[in-house]
Order: sequence, then structure tokens, then C-alpha cells
Amino acid sequence: MNNKIHLTTEGLHKIVSIKASINKGLTTELKEAFTEVNPKERPLVVIPDIIPEQWIAGFTSGEGCFKVLISESPTTKVGFKVLLVFQITQHSRDEDLMKKLSSYFGCGVLEKDPRKPCLHLSVYRFTDNYYKIIPFFNQHNIAGKKFRDFKDWCKIGDLINENYHLTPQGLDEIREIKSGMNKGR
Repeated sequence: MNNKIHLTTEGLHKIVSIKASINKGLTTELKEAFTEVNPKERPLVVIPDIIPEQWIAGFTSGEGCFKVLISESPTTKVGFKVLLVFQITQHSRDEDLMKKLSSYFGCGVLEKDPRKPCLHLSVYRFTDNYYKIIPFFNQHNIAGKKFRDFKDWCKIGDLINENYHLTPQGLDEIREIKSGMNKGR
């Protein structure tokens, strides 16, 4: 763009080719407008057998999510259940990386997104989140805004561990903390 090559048809096709190979690829509109453009070939990324822990923390800072799901449950006195979820999402081409992360943590399930070429490593079991995920990220810090989400997630984990989520007051406290997490910040 600095050399104004993007102002030519060839330059524009080059840019669209690069865009097609990164992140989510091309939108439907761009695919229809540039039917003759092929994604630029991406170099093969070799995932090492041992992934450095600080790399995992940094990667999670960008690609991970600490979620709290609250849903109706007829089996609890308060009528709701609370679920901690740790999740990392990547393009399906990064399946080897996701398998290595799952193996490293010794938990989680790999889920393919039926709507797009994405793969989720999701940890749903409370004990896995509380005794594996939380200690890992307490030792290897998350960076940026996601650090505050992680700390709130940990508070909710502590409330669940104390069975406080089974009381109306605890459920209200969890809802309050949850409302300020992720997109609620």
C-alpha cells in the first residue's frame, strides 16, 4: 500500500489473496467479488512437542476465554446451575496445536464449530478448571484486560467450591460478578 500497488488490479488481488489466508478468510461478499483469487499459501507451522508455559499464557491472553454459564436446573434448590468454562478457539487448520494444549492441560474436549472452520478447546468440568486451569494461570499470568476476567472467574470458582452458588445470595453475587466480565467490562 505504501508503494500504491493496491491501486492496481494486480495489487488489489494480492491483498485479497493474503486476506483469504488469515483469520476468518474472506467474507461472502469478497468471495463473490473475487472468484478468481486463491488464498496465499501459508507456511507450515511446526508445533514443538513441548510448548513453553509462558507462551501458553500469552496465547490464551489473545485467544482464550473465561466464561460463566448460568442456566435453569430443576435439580437445584435455587433452580439454576453455574458452570465455569475455559475455552480457546482457533481455525480448524490448527488442530494439532489444540490437541497439544488439551494434552498439556490433561483435560478438555475439542469441538468443531458446525457454522465455520473453527475448533474450540473447551474445559467444562469444575474440578479440571479449579484444580488445573486456575493454578496454571495463577502461576503463568494472563496479560491485559483478560487478566481481570480471569480473576473474576476465579472468584466465581471459589464461590462454587464453597457451594455458595446453591444459595440465592450466592447466585446473585455470581450474576453480579459475571455481568462485569468479558463484554460487560
